[in-house]
Amino acid sequence: MTNEERTWWKEGVVYQIYPRSFCDSNNDGIGDLNGICGKLDYLVRLGIDIIWMCPIFKSPNDDNGYDISDYRGIMDDFGTLADFDRLLTEAHKRGIRIVLDLVVNHTSDEHAWFVESRKGTDNPYRNYYIWRSGKVPGDPESGGVPPNNWGAVFGGSAWQYDKTTDMYYLHLFSRKQPDLNWENDEVRNSVYDMMTWWGNKGIDGFRMDVITMISKDQRFPDGRTNPSVPEQYRYGEFAPYAANGPRVHEFLREMNSRVISKFDWMTVGEGANSELSNALEYTGYDRSELNMLFMFEHVNLGKPCRASNWKASPLDLVALKRIFAKWQNGLEGKGWNTLYWENHDQVRSVSRFGDDSAEYRTLSAKMLALCLLCMKGTPYVYQGEELGMINVPFDSIDDYRDLASFNDYSEMIKSGLPEQDAMKTLRMISRDNARTPMQWDDSENAGFTKAEPWIKLNPSYKEINAASQIDDPDSVFSFYRQAILLRHTNQTVVYGRFELLLPDDRELFVYTRTLGGSSVLVVCNFTGGTVRLSVPEKYREGRMLISNYAGSRPDAECVRPYEAFAVETDE
Repeated sequence: MTNEERTWWKEGVVYQIYPRSFCDSNNDGIGDLNGICGKLDYLVRLGIDIIWMCPIFKSPNDDNGYDISDYRGIMDDFGTLADFDRLLTEAHKRGIRIVLDLVVNHTSDEHAWFVESRKGTDNPYRNYYIWRSGKVPGDPESGGVPPNNWGAVFGGSAWQYDKTTDMYYLHLFSRKQPDLNWENDEVRNSVYDMMTWWGNKGIDGFRMDVITMISKDQRFPDGRTNPSVPEQYRYGEFAPYAANGPRVHEFLREMNSRVISKFDWMTVGEGANSELSNALEYTGYDRSELNMLFMFEHVNLGKPCRASNWKASPLDLVALKRIFAKWQNGLEGKGWNTLYWENHDQVRSVSRFGDDSAEYRTLSAKMLALCLLCMKGTPYVYQGEELGMINVPFDSIDDYRDLASFNDYSEMIKSGLPEQDAMKTLRMISRDNARTPMQWDDSENAGFTKAEPWIKLNPSYKEINAASQIDDPDSVFSFYRQAILLRHTNQTVVYGRFELLLPDDRELFVYTRTLGGSSVLVVCNFTGGTVRLSVPEKYREGRMLISNYAGSRPDAECVRPYEAFAVETDE
């Protein structure tokens, strides 16, 4: 055993909920807090310990709630503060903790702070946001030039001209998401007061959206451009100056001292553009900043994007294993990992890393579950992942709802990509793959609502749904239950040291977890073929902990298609 402290957020399993798509209690086509409350017993049966909810605060929904107009109010679509209080109470009764989404790199442009800020340069809230004069004064459409060449994540310039004061405000995302000025003490005080208010309500922590971007290089220099990108999209990179910025650790240590340390919370940051060295600075046990950081290397591997001219690469398992091993070993004894395949910004893992065909969907979903949940770190299961939900085959751009999908589609078409190829790419990368309604049963609208859903259902709900799986011992749901139970009952799987075996094997992901005298071997076949494997001698007579095939044997010489198992032995 290392010197790592044992805590509830290391031993728990997180279930992420996208409230708009989880369960609609009032049949308006939109999921809500009472819908979540009504499904708590389902989550108890699954065995999860913590719920992380995407933003539930008041918002005009330019970016599906990540543009917040009131941090202390609940979005009308989702219910009321009283509904939230009831959900929190009912969850706690069942031993489930609630973690909220903290979005404080930016607000909505409809937030009262920004409404005041844009009124004039002498307004008390002016310095709550990042305003700069253009290199050339005036509107860009009339020849004005923004303060620098940074491009926004959702496309276009990261600066929006505002004619009231003939200045630009910074928005690293949508133009309706102006960035807060964390250099301003009053901004930080306002954020800490808001966090404390929620803490006093009894929440159990925060997932912090793009928290690594809150500090910007105050020189705001031009960023490097990529010559391979079409000229009309050739904006400068902001990451070297606005990700892991010069004061970000100062700000987070202050946040920890002022708020986080006052509560028994779980904190996890979204670490965009973060490497292992950055993660150690954010999450190191001696740093007093955050508990965990989401990294993106594994989900970005081979993903079609603007820089790759929207071309995808086949799964490189050797590279995938190398990434996981780097983070597992790099944080060993120093910090704590997050483990995930899916979230609200990613596609469905079975379609991305497994095989979503009828023949292998269930097996590969179970394999991915075992591969992830037996590694070291806190696992995050996204709604529907426990059912093996797959990507959605939308036929038209009109079926999508995500701002990023519209922007990506527009860029693909303008760059000359044929429409059918653009749609094919969207089916692989769109965030809406994860945002279609939860598939509860095979009735109309999958049991999500009796109204027309806010976004189309995935037609797979007739075959893939919770009702057909919860009582089926061979289902993906039942396998997730087993894997979660294993984490709850086996300390080696939670705290054991990770070691990657067969690092250059292009078909098998094999690793061990070791704690004291116990060692667990995990074997996962990432292919639809049978693969030869010589299991190390000491595991051949070991105890089979879990497998996705009946009759799996640790002494077998071959691993079947998408087979996965974990076997334990005493050293």
